[in-house]
Amino acid sequence: MEEKPLTDWDSGLCDCFEDASTCCYGFWCSICLAGTVSRQFGETNCLPLCDLCASYYGSIPPAALSLRAAMRHKYGIKGSLCKDIFISWCCTSLSWCQMYRELKHRKKNPVVIIAQSPTVVNMQPAPMMMMPSPGSYASHPVVIQDSY
Repeated sequence: MEEKPLTDWDSGLCDCFEDASTCCYGFWCSICLAGTVSRQFGETNCLPLCDLCASYYGSIPPAALSLRAAMRHKYGIKGSLCKDIFISWCCTSLSWCQMYRELKHRKKNPVVIIAQSPTVVNMQPAPMMMMPSPGSYASHPVVIQDSY
């Protein structure tokens, strides 16, 4: 089986201003953004609550780290576990914003246009042939030809 080449993240870690709404969402309610990312990636939206507990003790946020590593693996994104650990520990909010932008980029549905010839539907009933009434034959002249 041939492996696809690794790609870069769709946006950089500090590219918040490419998507200002995501930047605001991450700044004002980062735990909500983290829950949204978790849910969209297929995990429970309560997973980032582990990060709150870890931040209280000053350790690496486990949800941010695990989702970042899983996302890189699933989408074939360049990087390493060491970089994921560093980014998750030092730039947690920026990491969640980057993962959110990546999911938005990956979830875009392509627009497919299919050109088809129009189907013609005849809504009128088929014409019916009517036989003339029996009395109308006598009124028409009849021509008989004799062949010699």
